[in-house]
Amino acid sequence: ICSPGTPGVGKTTLGKELASRAGLSYVNVGDLAKEGELYEGFDEEYDCPILDEDRVIDELEDRMNEGGVIVDYHGCDFFPKRWFHIVFVLRTENSLLYDRLESRGYTGKKLQDNIQCEIFQTLYEEAVLSYKNEIVHQLPSNTPEDLERNVDQIMQWIEQWMKDNN
Repeated sequence: ICSPGTPGVGKTTLGKELASRAGLSYVNVGDLAKEGELYEGFDEEYDCPILDEDRVIDELEDRMNEGGVIVDYHGCDFFPKRWFHIVFVLRTENSLLYDRLESRGYTGKKLQDNIQCEIFQTLYEEAVLSYKNEIVHQLPSNTPEDLERNVDQIMQWIEQWMKDNN
């Protein structure tokens, strides 16, 4: 399962909750990169490290081949298609997202670009271009009720997938 989305939409909360309920493993690519220093430089403009995508793929390959992994990262277009049976893109209303990102210390260009990314559905478009349309789904992620509904919906999908594939 891949869960891309703009920072602040609730990917980590959703991913950890799903992993706990479904007995799957959870990988936050940002944390993985930090632990393994999987970077190829630093972006001064956005004040953040630049991910070395090839090293991330090498690091995850064995785990992904075993299956049962939820991957949390803002983008998903560089991952091999064979890794995912389903992609859930979380979406948040701009005013809520703005407040969430501001509370994380996002300012200036970094804040504006992330809001624009959400407005223009950039990550959803990326997912649709990278994977078969029928496996890419958008889910609202504005309220705690949305989170609960999303977890329930994905749990139903997991249970159905397990029945169909075991």
